[in-house]
Amino acid sequence: MQSDAPRDIPAPTTSPEPRALATRSRRTGRPCTGPSLLARGAARDPYRFYRMLREQYPLSYDAPLGAWLVSRYDDVTAALTDPRFTGFPHDGAPRGGPAPLGLCHGSPRCLPTDRYTVVTGTVPAGLAERVERTAYVLARRIARRRRADLVEEFCRWLPAASVADPEGEEGPGAPAADGPCLQDTGLRRTALASLLANLLDDPDLLAALRVEPALTGRAWTESLRRDPPVQVVLRRTVAEVTLSGGTLPARAPVACLVGAAARDPQRFAAPDAFDPFRTDQDRALTGPPGCPAVALSRLEAERGLRALLDAMPRLRWEEGFRPAATGLLTRGPRSLLVRPG
Repeated sequence: MQSDAPRDIPAPTTSPEPRALATRSRRTGRPCTGPSLLARGAARDPYRFYRMLREQYPLSYDAPLGAWLVSRYDDVTAALTDPRFTGFPHDGAPRGGPAPLGLCHGSPRCLPTDRYTVVTGTVPAGLAERVERTAYVLARRIARRRRADLVEEFCRWLPAASVADPEGEEGPGAPAADGPCLQDTGLRRTALASLLANLLDDPDLLAALRVEPALTGRAWTESLRRDPPVQVVLRRTVAEVTLSGGTLPARAPVACLVGAAARDPQRFAAPDAFDPFRTDQDRALTGPPGCPAVALSRLEAERGLRALLDAMPRLRWEEGFRPAATGLLTRGPRSLLVRPG
C-alpha cells in the first residue's frame, strides 16, 4: 500500500541526553521529551515517524500523549510479555493477563482452554461453514459488478457473519461468536482489507495463490506484520525497567509502538517489503495463540480470499486507483476499488 510522505512532523523541543531520554532533566526534574505521536504528520505516515524514533529516540517521553514511547522490536516485545509491565485498568488486561495485541483485546478468557480455540488453532465447524458460505455469497454478488469496493462490500460483511444470533435463522444451538475479541469485527475487517491490498499490489502472488491456496496462511501472517491493524498498545510499568534505549521509571505509562517494532530492520530483513516467503516470519506481534479472534481471522482470510479468486479470476485494481492506509492507533485502507472481471 502506498503512503504519503509528510513534511510537517515537528522536531523535538529538547535534544536527547546521554542516557537515551529515559532520565529526567537535572534542571527541571521533568522527563526529557522527544517527538510526539500526536503530531499531524505522524498519522499520515507513521512508518517514517517510527523509523526516526527507532534510530534517534528509542525511548522518549511523549508529553502531549502523556506516555513513554518504545519503538524497537526487542523493547516492544519485552513490554508486552515482561511481568514488570501490566495493563491499564480499563483495557481489559489485568496484571498477569495477556496484553491486548493485534486482534485480541487482552481478555483473560484468551487462553488455550478457550472453548473457541483448540490445540490445532481451529474454530467450530459450524462457525467455519458460516464464514465460508458468506464469503462465497458475497464474492458471487461482487463478481456481477463492473466496479466494486471490497472494503464496503466484502471486508465489512465477512467478519459480521461470525457474530450470529444462536436463536436466529440458523436455529437454536448454532455456534455464535461471543466475548470482546470476537464481537469486535472492526479490527478483523481492517486486517482483511490490508491483506487484500497487499495481494492486489502483486498480481504474480495472486496467481500463485490460485495454484497453491496454502500460501494464504503465510501471506496473512506477513500482512499482520507489515500492516498491523493495531499500531499502539498501552502498558504500565510495575517496577523500574531497563530497555535498549534507557530506563523506564516505575508506574510509568508506556505506548508500545507495534507498527514500529514490526518494521525494525534489526529483526526483519527488508522490513518495508511485503514478502510471504521471508524466512524470518514472526507471530510474536499478532496476538496470543489462544485468542479465538486470532484463529477466526485467519480462517476468514483463507476462506475469503479463496472465494474471491474463485468468483473473480481477473480481479484487479480499478484503473488509476491506489490504496492508502489511514489511522494512527488502528490503521488500514478505507476503500479498495477493484474491477471484478
